[in-house]
Amino acid sequence: MNNVLEYLEASAAAFPEKTAVKDDKTSCTYSELLKDAQKIGVFLAEKTDIRKPIAVFMDKSVTTLKTFMGILYAGCFYTLVDPSFPPKRIGQILDVLNTDIVITLKDHSDKLLNAGYNRTILYIEELQYTGNIAEDESTLTQIRQSLVDTDPVYCNFTSGSTGIPKGVLICHRSVIDFINPFTEVFGISSNDVLGNQAPFDFDVSVKDIYSTLKTGATLVIIPKSYFMFPNAVVDMLDDNKVTTLIWAVSALCLLNRLHGLKHKVPSCINKILFSGELMPIKQLNAWRSYYPDAMFVNLYGPTEITCNCTYYILDREFGEDDKLPMGQPFLNERIVLLDEKDKEISPYQADIPGELCVAGTCLALGYYRNPEMTKKAFTKNPLQPDWPEIIYRTGDLAYYGTDGMLYFAGRKDFQIKHMGHRIELEEIEGVLNNISIVEHACCFFDEKRGKIVAFYVGSDDKERIVNEMKQKVPEYMVPNILRCIDELPLTKNGKTDRKHLRELYENKKKG
Repeated sequence: MNNVLEYLEASAAAFPEKTAVKDDKTSCTYSELLKDAQKIGVFLAEKTDIRKPIAVFMDKSVTTLKTFMGILYAGCFYTLVDPSFPPKRIGQILDVLNTDIVITLKDHSDKLLNAGYNRTILYIEELQYTGNIAEDESTLTQIRQSLVDTDPVYCNFTSGSTGIPKGVLICHRSVIDFINPFTEVFGISSNDVLGNQAPFDFDVSVKDIYSTLKTGATLVIIPKSYFMFPNAVVDMLDDNKVTTLIWAVSALCLLNRLHGLKHKVPSCINKILFSGELMPIKQLNAWRSYYPDAMFVNLYGPTEITCNCTYYILDREFGEDDKLPMGQPFLNERIVLLDEKDKEISPYQADIPGELCVAGTCLALGYYRNPEMTKKAFTKNPLQPDWPEIIYRTGDLAYYGTDGMLYFAGRKDFQIKHMGHRIELEEIEGVLNNISIVEHACCFFDEKRGKIVAFYVGSDDKERIVNEMKQKVPEYMVPNILRCIDELPLTKNGKTDRKHLRELYENKKKG
């Protein structure tokens, strides 16, 4: 197997009339998904060459998934660009992607133009099938024969420390080598119904999409707007007999805080997998009280290693002072902890933190059109002098417990995990410092409360600052707490004294 479309084709052959995917407005069978994707693929093959990026400027939906698959049939790779992002952010992503084609809905055309995109815009409503079936099959066959398993499937964008988002490029082999053991370990099968929470530009959704296609399960896409009304979420989960949640921690916590499960407890859920940030034990235990017999799984892994590299299936109760293990590596993924001198920390050296590094076919191809950042993050394994093995340096710190399992120990640098997204604090500071009424700003992350905190010198008009930030970055990058002070404290070296600012913040909380 060397192409993820083989998942779709096998499931369409086995379950042609079964519902493959549905959202709040429509649905399609596996047979319909296959045929519509192939039609889109043939149409796109006339517009571009293979291995080219094609942006999809749409909210997640059945149509969006058909479009993804159509792009793959054309031998290209896809990037979902969220229409709710500010025009500047949209423009930055499209500039990095350097795509000749954006597929969108007619309603979104003005947003693309406002973002400065001036190349080919294709409207999904107008992608009409006009070809000859025999000729089209020949075209698709020729495309498939031209591809190899290291050709890219998708490019997801994450925050960049320079203020420019980075595109993480993932190939067919990486998806296949992850999804096969992922579905096997957690027993995902054609009997399952997966309730999709994650946006389609977030790699949590990769697990939803390809686990569904691989096993012949059904994917239920929950609209983003529903999470403002938790009753709508749990009703959709229950009405569709959803069995499996592969969600960001923040989404599970949100449903708890808004008392969604007090309205209704969806009756068919038996697997709850979570990732993106540390799961608060209090929130975890609340979910476990509703689903005492369900499988709960703690997943870890950055976008650069194709979703996840470790997992821990909860096998005991946890108190609020306990820490969840990161667990063990997935099949064919190697985890290495390196100290500050690039020496290995072994599983027998308990409680010694080191940078978590990953090797294997799970690694991304790199950052799209960004060789400098690729070279910095995807480096030669210092433990392997005999051939050029590449590892990804996550920037996360971890340690081995006395039980031999991995535990998360924080970040090595200023990159944080907030609301399931990895964010560079320097990027937030850069945007803040460019706001007209801000003279100087410094950010840090309150991990216990899950808050981005910003101290700044300037005008004490926080509402204006927040509004200007929302015009430049997604909402999950806007500081949750803004503190205006007269001067930012400095260290003896003339750098902003972040430690002192954190102490001021902590003392204020206590007061």
